[in-house]
Amino acid sequence: MKIRIGCVCFILLLFCSVEAQVKKMKIYISADMEGVVGVVSGDQLTPTGFDYQRTRELMTQEVNSAIEAAFEAGATEIVVSDSHGNAQNLLIEKLPKNIMLVRGFPRPLTMMQGIDETFDGVIFIGYHSSTTNPSGVRAHTFSSARLADVQLNNVSMSEGSFNAAVAGHFNVPVIMVSGDDAAVKEVSSVVGDMEGAIVKWNYGFHSAKTMMPDAAYALIREKVKKAVGRIKDFKPYKLKAPVQLDVRFKSYRPSEVLSYLSIVERTDAHSIRFTGKDMVEVSKFIEFITTYEPSLEP
Repeated sequence: MKIRIGCVCFILLLFCSVEAQVKKMKIYISADMEGVVGVVSGDQLTPTGFDYQRTRELMTQEVNSAIEAAFEAGATEIVVSDSHGNAQNLLIEKLPKNIMLVRGFPRPLTMMQGIDETFDGVIFIGYHSSTTNPSGVRAHTFSSARLADVQLNNVSMSEGSFNAAVAGHFNVPVIMVSGDDAAVKEVSSVVGDMEGAIVKWNYGFHSAKTMMPDAAYALIREKVKKAVGRIKDFKPYKLKAPVQLDVRFKSYRPSEVLSYLSIVERTDAHSIRFTGKDMVEVSKFIEFITTYEPSLEP
């Protein structure tokens, strides 16, 4: 009898252990700032801007809302990527102690550094529309000053769809995005089904009708919970390899100088083409062309 009871206990312990492993869920959060509630101008987006410190608070609270909701919905591990500007925007002392944070640029996977095949889903917080979109607050792709178009396999990309393709390389789907109406519509139209939290409605590049912060936080929590609750519904956004990257610059000289590299083809006066074996190579190349300057130091 004792042996039989021991066997039953062992089986129950084994079952519980397996069940616990099955229930593990890793969520990756990439956070930008242009799509955060109330943000409409450059004065809110750079350390020298008069309203930047307040916007850091808003961004941090939007991320915290997403974190709290994800944990409540079943997430067991969360990595957050601070992905705006210098990537040192989130107030680290106000983030939960049970997450990991990616900070600082440059990094090979840019806004998706730290993503890998062990994650179950990706959340975008504070995202904006692309440089080719005529609508959206602070619409741009990676560099508002330098880039006029970024295409993958002949499709113009927003940062959201580009980053979804990076996640897709690791077979991880994007499950939720927050930002203005143009950003949410654009990324979902390219990537596919995802939950969207629209926290403001654009009137132009520097104007919008916006929710109040507490209402935005509540909406983000609602959409994250819904997304995590149906996480099996979402599919990774995967591109056929090799991946063709076309970049159009606003100025003439970058395309000329980059064409000196044997891996780069100049396709017109302002544009270049790079073909990577996968999205990791393409991501590294984008980071290179948007970061490198001969004066880099130390």
